[in-house]
Amino acid sequence: MNIEFSAPRRLPALVLVGLLCFGRTAAGGDSAAERLYVSDESGGNVVVVDPAAGKVVATIAVGRRPRGIAVSADASRLYVALSGSPNGGPNVDESKLPPPDRRFDGIGVVDLQSHKLINTFPSNADPETFAISHDGKTLYTSNEDTGMLSAIDLGSGTIRASVTVGSEPEGVAVSQDDRIVYTACETSNQVYAIDTRTMKVVATIATTARPRSVLLSTRSHSGYVTDEFGGSITVFSTEDYKVLKTIALGDPKLVRPMGIVASADGRLVYVTTGRAGTLLEIDPAAGAILRTFDAVGKRPWGVALSRDGRKAYTANGPGGDISVVDIASGHVDNRITVGGSPWGIVSAAAAATATAHVQ
Repeated sequence: MNIEFSAPRRLPALVLVGLLCFGRTAAGGDSAAERLYVSDESGGNVVVVDPAAGKVVATIAVGRRPRGIAVSADASRLYVALSGSPNGGPNVDESKLPPPDRRFDGIGVVDLQSHKLINTFPSNADPETFAISHDGKTLYTSNEDTGMLSAIDLGSGTIRASVTVGSEPEGVAVSQDDRIVYTACETSNQVYAIDTRTMKVVATIATTARPRSVLLSTRSHSGYVTDEFGGSITVFSTEDYKVLKTIALGDPKLVRPMGIVASADGRLVYVTTGRAGTLLEIDPAAGAILRTFDAVGKRPWGVALSRDGRKAYTANGPGGDISVVDIASGHVDNRITVGGSPWGIVSAAAAATATAHVQ
């Protein structure tokens, strides 16, 4: 089976995270101002950042435990996964946590001109991350607590279908032709490939320990999975669903691969490493780490690239900030305090200009 891949203009939500590019306004003017949208898991907000000014420009209350985050193709809406499940986190005894409150599960819909939550779509239990189909009609979300993947119709705001996958699904990615959706299941150590028309599992792909994010290549018939406890990336074929190679990234006790994003040309990928506090630049074709950007932040997780590809942005949960990394030099240009626990991050054009672009 030949499957096309995600275009550079939109990357899967992993761990997610993504990159949306809007080059010109409708009148053909200069590029729109860039904005970063950051999900604050502990604060219940989406924080809007102007990276050029290095400051927070808005805080949007959205609900409990916002994690996965993405912007619509026309930059008019932002979607964020919300969960009524308590936050376990590292070194937490989950047996002592309160029970989940399913009233707070859903996909929040934010209007990016007014910076207000305008709806919350049902999602099934505990949505964590998601990916939007390339035709903009369907949002596929992982349901961590129940081991499911759900398809939400973005026109009606209803659940179209759901399918049982492995335990603790997280990262989600959709093929360019919208025929196959993938989700990485953390404690099953597998990626599930699902036919979007039938919502049936068509294949499973073994990974090393605790797969987190999934990214589909823009240059070849392959996909990449960050394996947190394996300290590696699993590379698989999207034609026959076989593992092609495993790229070791370091000692798994230190290097914990989390978020992943591709360069605009798809040749390189950038991976956050959690407790190692670094950002890795990787050539997946060669299976090699090209550069390590040290001291990026405290447990960087979500990652996005600037619209011009010159900067990388990381969401640093325990640090309560995001980092702005100059890719050419590998230098951290700025650390912008956003508060709470930054989890996911996405880059897009400022809403007013982006809206004018599609009128």
